[in-house]
Amino acid sequence: MKFDKKDILSNFELYLGGLFISCTVIITIINVFTRYCLGFTFFWNQEVALIGFVWTIFLGAAGAFKHKMMMGVDFLLQVTHGRTRKVIRLAGSLFVLLIAATMLCLSSSYILKSRKVTPVLEISYKWLNLSIIIAFVLMTIYAAYNVFNEILIFMGKKTEPSLIQEEK
Repeated sequence: MKFDKKDILSNFELYLGGLFISCTVIITIINVFTRYCLGFTFFWNQEVALIGFVWTIFLGAAGAFKHKMMMGVDFLLQVTHGRTRKVIRLAGSLFVLLIAATMLCLSSSYILKSRKVTPVLEISYKWLNLSIIIAFVLMTIYAAYNVFNEILIFMGKKTEPSLIQEEK
């Protein structure tokens, strides 16, 4: 196995999400083993597994967004060509940027107002929900980058990718 710093830096949200899901799985396996083989459970296990799972979900969503692996409907792109397709692509990218920025603002407001703590370890839900803010910060950055690229395509300074290349 080769250690590639460039890959880790360019996909850090996926590696961090992988670390969280690994911890979640290991903690869950330990809890199952201790429950059925040793007759006891760790009181903190479920909360830590939940925190790891939530972080995994939101970091994975940011990684999927970055690599354009989110589900989309491209019917309009398939039936249009030329300038119309460029306008639709740019408008779609601007709309996604608006949604990501709005979700960032709303999630930040929600987390700042949160006073809830976990029942067993008494960890503030702010630590659990911080993953939401990080995910939407990343998504907003990636969406802004996509808008910039779509502007370059619209102005003719960059070639428009074919629909087949986008699926890769």
